[in-house]
Amino acid sequence: MKFSMMRRIVSVTAIVALSWAGTSTLAWAGENPQPQQTRKKQKVKKRTVVKKKQTQAVQNQQWQRDRDWTRHVQQRGKKVQTQQQQIRLSQEHQQRLILENQQRRKRYGQILDRRGNYIQYKSSLLQKQKRMTHYRYQQEYIRRMNAQRALQRNRRLDYANDPYFQTGWNYRYFRNGRYYQTNRYGANLLREAMHHGYEQGFLAGEADRQDRWRFDYQGSYAYQDANYGYGGYYVSQSEYNHYFREGFRRGYEDGYYNRYTYGTYTNGNYAILPTVIGQILEMELRR
Repeated sequence: MKFSMMRRIVSVTAIVALSWAGTSTLAWAGENPQPQQTRKKQKVKKRTVVKKKQTQAVQNQQWQRDRDWTRHVQQRGKKVQTQQQQIRLSQEHQQRLILENQQRRKRYGQILDRRGNYIQYKSSLLQKQKRMTHYRYQQEYIRRMNAQRALQRNRRLDYANDPYFQTGWNYRYFRNGRYYQTNRYGANLLREAMHHGYEQGFLAGEADRQDRWRFDYQGSYAYQDANYGYGGYYVSQSEYNHYFREGFRRGYEDGYYNRYTYGTYTNGNYAILPTVIGQILEMELRR
């Protein structure tokens, strides 16, 4: 009898203890919830931090390569400048270059003066397509080109003292199955063409992204024109246009996808990476 009674007391005590433990567990769970959504957010945040660190590491490596490339170019440029000071063109060659540049500038001015109707057509087309961001970009490009045209009309080259017309052509580069020759002044202008192209391409791509327009760098008037930064001298218009478009295409891609794969943006200026320039324009120094 006593034994049965004791068993009942132990059973009741165990039930009460389990009940109390369950109640305490539920209460603790209510006070300290750990929902699955919170854990997911923590995992996503952790992955984001890791990805950001990886991206930063890649950018640091790219910047280091660009700094090394820039130092290499600067050192090579000093050697080239010393060599070029000893190289002078003959009087006959200088006169031929001067005549070619005079004719080139004249043709270039005539081409710019004939583009009014096409500019009007492109502007009307953008308005019909409701691409107002790209329309405003194009208007700014046209404004800059008009200012450039005014400067080009008024500029008088000092052929007698311009070093381009006195320095030998000791650079060459390969394009479309043939070699082209120039000196360091012509080479620098082709590099500037890529910088200008990258800048205008980035702005055009950014405008199309904001307008929710399809990826179409060839449809941009700036790409078709490809004369921004060109004054009609040192290199042919077709050469300048080619390297401007090479920079434009890469800048457009960066602007459209909101990234900096081919260039940088520093202190309000867009610039194509030196390593990218080296891949596009492989200048060979002729000894």
